[in-house]
Amino acid sequence: MTLSRRILLGLAAPVLAVIVAAVISTLVLVATGDDVGAFWSTMLSVPASRNIVNIINNASLLYLSGVAAAIGFRMNLFNIGVEGQYRVAAFAAAAFAGAGVLPGKLNTVVAILLAMVVGAAWAGLAGLLRVTRGVSEVISTIMLNAISGALVGFLLSKWGVATGVSTNTKVIPHSSWVGGFKVTGDPVEVFGLSIFAVVVGVAFAVVLNRTRFGFDLRATGSSESAAVASGVNVKRMVVVSMLLSGAVAGLIGMPTLFGDAHNYGTSFQVGIGFTGIAVALLGRNNPIGIAIGALIFAFLSEQGNLLNILAGVSPDIVAVTQGVIVMAVVIAYEIVRRYRANLEQAAVAAQVEPHTDVEEAVA
Repeated sequence: MTLSRRILLGLAAPVLAVIVAAVISTLVLVATGDDVGAFWSTMLSVPASRNIVNIINNASLLYLSGVAAAIGFRMNLFNIGVEGQYRVAAFAAAAFAGAGVLPGKLNTVVAILLAMVVGAAWAGLAGLLRVTRGVSEVISTIMLNAISGALVGFLLSKWGVATGVSTNTKVIPHSSWVGGFKVTGDPVEVFGLSIFAVVVGVAFAVVLNRTRFGFDLRATGSSESAAVASGVNVKRMVVVSMLLSGAVAGLIGMPTLFGDAHNYGTSFQVGIGFTGIAVALLGRNNPIGIAIGALIFAFLSEQGNLLNILAGVSPDIVAVTQGVIVMAVVIAYEIVRRYRANLEQAAVAAQVEPHTDVEEAVA
């Protein structure tokens, strides 16, 4: 198969999924009597500079969340608990940094490391249950999500500071804040710690494709029995993969915590962990694909905020579009996979047939 054909097949599934999602969203709008033209005019309009910054910031968080989920997915581990890992890690980092035990940026660094450790430990619980008791990580991570929400809520009610209608941890000292940088003429800045998305993406690509651990990860995901036969310690891989996934999940809240909110509370952004799972699926667990998926979801969310104002359409339609994209991409990838398999079989048959004819002639 030629390189150009492989590229086209790689792009076919996500493009097909987006087209299907667009068609279904349009049908939903028609059925509800909303203005289809105003909807697409708003969604496809060029974002203002402020909105571009918001898209970049949101995409960086979604990318971290997508990679956290993808680490498990590449090994057939369904870490549904990224949301819970992100929340307990962000709370732990905010509580520590808000106490101001350490000076300046040292306080920031230690708080970020603490977030990674807490996220890894929370995910590691599911890994240990999987290898020691055979508990499905799907069940355990879903349960841990519920526990994390209740635990953080309880700790906030005990030691949080009431601010208006929300309860928050103490504000992080100003010396520990991390400034952003401008990419447009607008005063709104990109989070300084959004650079974590780039670092994590590069590290994920290198580890996955250039290291023995990455090879074992992919081999175990493709065939656990074959991995065991080749000497891979699958139980160790399960635990390590969940720890890494949780550590990356711990980084999700850091750009917002140190760049904008400066504390953790009941108004802190939620749902990023669940959306990251959809982003990972859309990106096919590939570092570049996840980046594209994160940008698409961030763009849809940001443009969706304008729907009610400019088009008189409920922004909930964006959630429908995102959900349809996830479902469509699964179906589209399967269609493309079968088409590719048929092409490969035809190519093999074309190469084998001349040799068969020669052998028959000689006989």
